[in-house]
Amino acid sequence: MSDVARDNAEVERLVKDFLAEHPVETTPDRELRAARYDAGLAFVHFDKGFGGLGLDSSVQPVVERLFLDAGCEDWMARNVIGLGMAAQTVHTHGDDEQRAKYLKPLFTGEEIWCQLFSEPGAGSDLAALGARAVQDGENYIVNGQKIWTSLAHVSRRGLLVARTDPNLPKHRGLSYFVLDMTAPGVEVRPLRQLTGQAEFNEVYLTDAVVPVADRLGAVGEGWRVAMTTLMNERVAIGRRGSRRGEGAIAAAVAEFRAAAADGRADASARDRLLRLWTRVEAARLTNLRAAAQRGTGVPGPEGSIAKLQMAELNKAIYELCVDLRADGMLIDSYEMSRPDRSSASGSVDPRRAFLRSLANSIEGGTSEVMRNILGERVLGLPGEPRVDRDVPWKDVPR
Repeated sequence: MSDVARDNAEVERLVKDFLAEHPVETTPDRELRAARYDAGLAFVHFDKGFGGLGLDSSVQPVVERLFLDAGCEDWMARNVIGLGMAAQTVHTHGDDEQRAKYLKPLFTGEEIWCQLFSEPGAGSDLAALGARAVQDGENYIVNGQKIWTSLAHVSRRGLLVARTDPNLPKHRGLSYFVLDMTAPGVEVRPLRQLTGQAEFNEVYLTDAVVPVADRLGAVGEGWRVAMTTLMNERVAIGRRGSRRGEGAIAAAVAEFRAAAADGRADASARDRLLRLWTRVEAARLTNLRAAAQRGTGVPGPEGSIAKLQMAELNKAIYELCVDLRADGMLIDSYEMSRPDRSSASGSVDPRRAFLRSLANSIEGGTSEVMRNILGERVLGLPGEPRVDRDVPWKDVPR
């Protein structure tokens, strides 16, 4: 038996025994998740004592599937930043005290997380960010503005990258922090989207205090820590839908069947659907194959493939859904709402999902950036000229 097969068999036994002791039907969700963390079945590739068993990262998708199949609640949409990005970042770069402080309430859902990276002048060129963190004794004083911050309005913690040394080139003058979103000087303002929802936010930091103890990694290592977050973000976004026929493509199939029953689906629509199904299935199998690669849980640039495919496919699939509907894009209301979970993976209403999908090729790294990463770091093509790479950040014209 291979190591992978042995680990899979072991976690299947552990999950079965755990669910026998904590029945899904009678155990409150948060209590079940807390017990799951204590049993090492939260992030099985993490160290023992921090929600894991020290197993390989390839086993984690198996554990997630077993719990979901048993009827456990899926928390990914409600805490996508925490589960998909913050957990691995804290485990990789945090000390034991930080791991103990953050990981369990993150997994149980007691604390929702957001990501304070992008700024009005630093999106695709994230390293150009200008939010300043100035050390004052045992604290940092942070001033600046962040934008496109998903779920900031319901978050307790935020992953914050800020500039600690403007005299260094842009990539080397950054540090990484965990921000208490309830601290004085942290102001969250809604950004209304095309769907009418305000899932995104602006966050204004005015003399916000961050303890030195809440810095992840050493001073000036913010870019290295941020890469762990970003690579996991792309995988988290790109790997939605691990079972055949689920997710966006399921909505397209339902719309096609409804249109066919009404005599509105022709051979051209069938051809579009089958081509999209084939692409989705190829992407799904590619993602599963990548997940099966044994490793530490810190993905490489190949995660950009999953993210790029998800973005482009989602837009094409929901465009087909809209084309198949008799009412097209007629929506009853665009009244603003502030959801408590991410809608990035789709909506029960394909019309709103179509509007939301337009952001997929921007969030988590634009499709253009993903293609650059794949060209340079996977295919080995020459990189684009970067004339400001070695210039002190403060000397770069803006």
